[in-house]
Amino acid sequence: MDKAEFLKLVKSGEVKFVDVRFTDPFGTWQHFTLPAEMLDEEAFEEGLGFDGSSIRGWQGIEASDMIVIPDPKGAFIDPFFKDPTLVCFVDVVDPITREPYTKDPRYVAKKAVNYMKSLGIADTCYVGPEIEFFIFDDVRFRYESNYSFHFVDSIEAWWNSDREEEPNTGYKIPAKRGYFPVPPHDKMQDIRSEMCKLLQDSGITVEFHHHEVATAGQGEIDIKYAELVEQSDNVMKYKYILRGVASKYGKTVTFMPKPVFADNGTGMHTHMSLWKDGKPLFAGDKYAGLSELALYFIGGILKHAKAVCAFTNPTTNSYKRLVPGFEAPVNLVYSARNRSAGIRIPMYSPNPKSKRIEIRFPDPSSNPYLAFAALLMAGLDGIVNKIDPGEPVDKDIYALPPEELKKFDSTPGSLEEAIKALEEDNEFLKAGNVFTDDLLETYIEWKKNEVAELNLRPHPYEFVLYFDV
Repeated sequence: MDKAEFLKLVKSGEVKFVDVRFTDPFGTWQHFTLPAEMLDEEAFEEGLGFDGSSIRGWQGIEASDMIVIPDPKGAFIDPFFKDPTLVCFVDVVDPITREPYTKDPRYVAKKAVNYMKSLGIADTCYVGPEIEFFIFDDVRFRYESNYSFHFVDSIEAWWNSDREEEPNTGYKIPAKRGYFPVPPHDKMQDIRSEMCKLLQDSGITVEFHHHEVATAGQGEIDIKYAELVEQSDNVMKYKYILRGVASKYGKTVTFMPKPVFADNGTGMHTHMSLWKDGKPLFAGDKYAGLSELALYFIGGILKHAKAVCAFTNPTTNSYKRLVPGFEAPVNLVYSARNRSAGIRIPMYSPNPKSKRIEIRFPDPSSNPYLAFAALLMAGLDGIVNKIDPGEPVDKDIYALPPEELKKFDSTPGSLEEAIKALEEDNEFLKAGNVFTDDLLETYIEWKKNEVAELNLRPHPYEFVLYFDV
């Protein structure tokens, strides 16, 4: 909706509150709420104040005052609050300079798109993420100086085949066999369907949903491609709505990449394409029906992938999914139809409008604004510098012998490696002042601290390996 429609709805009396939301650098959705009568035309000019020092990685206490400017595009009625509440995205602005805040992830995404337009290459970047998740019945975890544990559980998990359930009907999903058995194996159908309905009510077009490969409630809901900033907004809606529906059923959703050992992890395969004047730019007469421009775009992503992973795979847990020899696409090569490659060219349709690339290594623990922006900036660098992606790999990479696998580069083996790569390779991100030094420095410092905190602590499996040394 536009501003006029937004204000009309606010003044109509149909909504009682307006909830404004923004995203911190690490992907957490933040909000505060106003009575509807307190939001008027002036808010779009003057903004609404908040304490920026209380947001991770943002302002110091000496410069804490910040403001947000409402953006009516993408507004929706919150499906969970008791009182009718209109949710709207906001842009973060410095109250003194009135300039957009360089650490606002949404602003970074907007700058990436504007930089693309300034190059004259394209006017639209479409993004289509395939977001996977787990629905658990019970999650418990704790870390103390003398003990630690985590526990997850699900009614459909294979490890509950002998549990007293009065009665246990025996329909549990074996490890790696969750794609796509019908009920009663798939016990999450109605929950996913309700999630889809609320996603559609919020303005997101849902294409389909299904159970995913892993046991214990892994699922996927695919949403239609959209322009990069809009799709980043959609991912924030998506995570919020899925968590809310699960909570209604007494369950919980996680987008953690690897919450279950010895089964498939959770990814966010990301489809991208560039368009100009309503015409697709990735269709052509090169390999797999791609254009030369699309191949250069792939070349840029492959060249900068290790640094990009700091944003697309931003947690220590991400690299328990990105492990060579397992299901995750760690190989930095491209191929048609081949799901063992880091970049795949889907071949479902000959229609030029369907021509796109699928980057398979990202996961949904990422901040969508920064992840999609980083992928776009890497691809644009490939186009600007005509980076050759090399030869495609049209073979099952998982089945190759070790000596042949050594020929291919791969994603980082840890968050520490990804952050180091980002420190060494970030000029492509700073083109057009899209990713600024202050954002990169803050992000890198924060992630280094996460790695350090994990490295300081004994791991339960270390007791298995080393207690009797």
